Amino acid sequence: MEIRPVIVWFRNDLRIEDNPALHAAGDSGAPVIGLYIHDQGLAHSLGAASLWWLHHSLKSLSRELEKIGTRLILRQGESATILREVVDDTRASDVFWNRRYFAPHIEIDKKLKTDLTKSGLTVETFNGALLREPWEIKTKTGGPYRVFTPFGRALRAMGPARTDRLPRMRVIAGPPIYPASDTLEEWNLIPKEPNWAKEIAETWSPGEKSAGERLKRFLDGPIDHYKDGRDRPDTEFTSRLSPYLAFGEISPVKIWRETHLRMDAGEIGVDDGDKFLSEIAWREFSSSLLYYNPTLPEKPLQQKFAGFPWQKNKAGLKAWRQGRTGYPIVDAGMRQLWQTGWMHNRVRMIVASFLIKDLLIRWQDGEAWFWDTLVDADLANNAASWQWVAGCGADASPYFRIFNPISQGEKFDRKGDYVRQFVPELEKMPEKYIHAPWKAPAEILELAEVTLGKTYPNPILDHGDARKRALAGYNKIKNK
Repeated sequence: MEIRPVIVWFRNDLRIEDNPALHAAGDSGAPVIGLYIHDQGLAHSLGAASLWWLHHSLKSLSRELEKIGTRLILRQGESATILREVVDDTRASDVFWNRRYFAPHIEIDKKLKTDLTKSGLTVETFNGALLREPWEIKTKTGGPYRVFTPFGRALRAMGPARTDRLPRMRVIAGPPIYPASDTLEEWNLIPKEPNWAKEIAETWSPGEKSAGERLKRFLDGPIDHYKDGRDRPDTEFTSRLSPYLAFGEISPVKIWRETHLRMDAGEIGVDDGDKFLSEIAWREFSSSLLYYNPTLPEKPLQQKFAGFPWQKNKAGLKAWRQGRTGYPIVDAGMRQLWQTGWMHNRVRMIVASFLIKDLLIRWQDGEAWFWDTLVDADLANNAASWQWVAGCGADASPYFRIFNPISQGEKFDRKGDYVRQFVPELEKMPEKYIHAPWKAPAEILELAEVTLGKTYPNPILDHGDARKRALAGYNKIKNK
């Protein structure tokens, strides 16, 4: 009797532990084939920094699958075509995958499930990315939430759909003959000349094992300062789990469960634990927004903002991207992003506000730059967060809230350590002037070896004037 294998189609769930689709495949008793399809034809395909992470994440996943007795097959091309080819090549009987929540991807999955089922295969899908499905959390009137606070409250009341840890993955057997596979090197996901990812590689270690270690380190100490320290970019009080979540190297269920276990044991303070979990809830909220609003990455949720008088400012956009605006906290953030593929969340809000409300450049342009340069680029989080800062999204920051880059720097990077780390030209600037070097007397600048306009740029605009211009633009559409 022929024993037909089953296929696990990996997407943004590159892990062994707490992976519902993989566990179901293992429980089937049939030989298991892991498959990853590199489909750059998808809507919002991965940016350059994410492709670097993907390369190393897939290498890690491949090693882990081999430990439990099977292999990861790599194929490049259109998802539907490739999956059908692998099914035909292997005579697979079942296909398992964890669900996606972006409309164009959902349509691909729906059609594939219908076609494969008609061909006699069994297709099973699971929630491997969220605590709760978007359609499970509804308002009293049965619709989706548009405000985060009540959404978070409802999510906490429900808790994760799965509370128990999935049984540890036992050894499973792959088929005696595997289908043909590409190699990662053939995909050219990582840069060679020039190798712009050198510092990213020094900062991060992708993979499921690293994700678990990072969670443990965070819960062992830094979380004790999370509520008050999370807004300080000069410290290490954040979890930095975002890229691991984006690629599914760790599940939100595991993070939720482990944090609650520590809180229940009295090892973590309630205030710090709750504040951390609220960030996981924001990720869920963003996914819900994208699920119900598939144009979230392109169009403002509040349509009145479609007519905002944006300005075409190529020089300003270039200075912002390069971290050469003359505002130290903004420049530090943009250089941290380019060097490490990541930026502290408080600074993300500051640099986004500067682009949108000081330079009057479309939020979509900033979103696109983040998408290409962040190792934690997540379609839902990226779009929802940019719309929040712009004031045009769900539960958005008020349009009149315009971050002052000087006072934000003075408040959250008090001694200027963050700025000095990423803007070394200002390393010798005294604390008093580190966030506004143009205000320093000539003798102070000379001692700090700073020549404005040469070693460090003058501000490309006056924030006070820019604020008035932005408010005028917002009032214009408000009156309409």
